Amino acid sequence: MRFGIMLGELDVLQIEDLLMSLPIGRIGCHADGITYIVPINYVYESDTIYAHSKKGMKIDIMRKNPDVCFQVDAIDDLLNWESVITWGKFEEIFDMQEKTLVMQKILNRVIPLMKGDTAQPSHGFTNDTSNVGEDVELILYKISLDKKTGRFEKG
Repeated sequence: MRFGIMLGELDVLQIEDLLMSLPIGRIGCHADGITYIVPINYVYESDTIYAHSKKGMKIDIMRKNPDVCFQVDAIDDLLNWESVITWGKFEEIFDMQEKTLVMQKILNRVIPLMKGDTAQPSHGFTNDTSNVGEDVELILYKISLDKKTGRFEKG
């Protein structure tokens, strides 16, 4: 038996804080008998995850089945961690004005986290980071969340 260990549920504010503070989460998606989990960088606002990608397995699966799971965690060590799991619907963004706005939010979020003077975001971004893309198929999408849960362990 372990003493001094506390397991529990995160409250609504703790869940929101974790979703807003972390730059990387994981999407879980499933279609045609294939389950796929992949890390992404993202922006969280108002019960919505915003992200980008180039065409690939994740996008193909989410286009077939828009019901997805999204997970983030902050791990200090095996006895000190917080984790949030959410469920929602994938929706591709086609409106150019919304795409530009979302792209700027993503760039504002990821560029400060990149190391090196010549670091460039990847995964569908063009060489000109202010361009939403013509050469590469840049897919911007959102996941509208309808359920969130969170757990923690403190040692």
